[in-house]
Amino acid sequence: MKKVSGLRCQVSGKPRERITEQANPASASLDTKSTQEILRIINREDHRVAPAIGKILPQIARAVDLAVDAISHGGRLVYLGAGTSGRLGVLDAAECLPTFGTLSVVGVLAGGPPAMFAAVEGSEDDQRQAVCDLRAIKLTKRDVLVGISASGRTPYTSAGMRYARRLGAQVVALCSNPGSEMECEADVALVPRTGPEVVAGSTRMKAGTAQKLVLNMLSTATMVRLGRVFSNLMVNVQLTNEKLLQRAQAIVVQETDVSAAAAQRALRESGGNLPVALLMLWKSISRNEAARLLAGRAKMAAVLRQAREESRKQTKRQKSKGKGQK
Repeated sequence: MKKVSGLRCQVSGKPRERITEQANPASASLDTKSTQEILRIINREDHRVAPAIGKILPQIARAVDLAVDAISHGGRLVYLGAGTSGRLGVLDAAECLPTFGTLSVVGVLAGGPPAMFAAVEGSEDDQRQAVCDLRAIKLTKRDVLVGISASGRTPYTSAGMRYARRLGAQVVALCSNPGSEMECEADVALVPRTGPEVVAGSTRMKAGTAQKLVLNMLSTATMVRLGRVFSNLMVNVQLTNEKLLQRAQAIVVQETDVSAAAAQRALRESGGNLPVALLMLWKSISRNEAARLLAGRAKMAAVLRQAREESRKQTKRQKSKGKGQK
């Protein structure tokens, strides 16, 4: 996997005041406002998040490229964090299997599963546990670790990032305070400057929203680049409930122009594998033949696109031939 030189900045002297801890003048005397006024203030501040992320798109692109390279070589995209930051990482990772059909995105949360539902006291300060947690998932130099922390100096997360660097893994920092310890530990630093919170220090608000949006970008762009999305369609969706089955049927109907009944039958014969079902219909081949085609190419989307184009050309030729015989 290609290496990216770290920032190697130095944090010395008096620590900078964390922006996320500052009082926000826009929400002063919040407790005296009406319900509508409170909501307007929150909404106005939330509008700062997307532009802040827009300013760091080049850095996000670098992080995506690292993740694509890692997963292409047998590694993983690993999120590490505590509290809200860690929960958001787990949330994004958990959605990657049903959405993209992959286990290559992993979330590690300080305090373990119980911390998803309640605060686990002291977990964010436990540096040794961060190393233990990463050893438990067998982190290696092939992986990319994304440390998530609004403050940029959560001990648990910083310790995990240092451990990943010692292994030789690429490290990404996602935080909201510039010049933080985590930023200096990272090969790529993602620092959307969302400013002070409506409630000072409540980083589940703008900073948390920014983290969610950036994680959406990281995982989605990575999976698109890896060929796990065809056009803008969720073709690796796992058919685990009726809603997702209906979505898959709709994709088959849209892409192959067959009836709903034929789409349902193809999905059933494919074993619930949407890409296989599409290939079976486009190329008029068996389930095993379709599976072999997909296994033989690195990017599933490329296989599907080629099959669709060949099918469309064949349909066009047949229509032209039919007109000529009339």
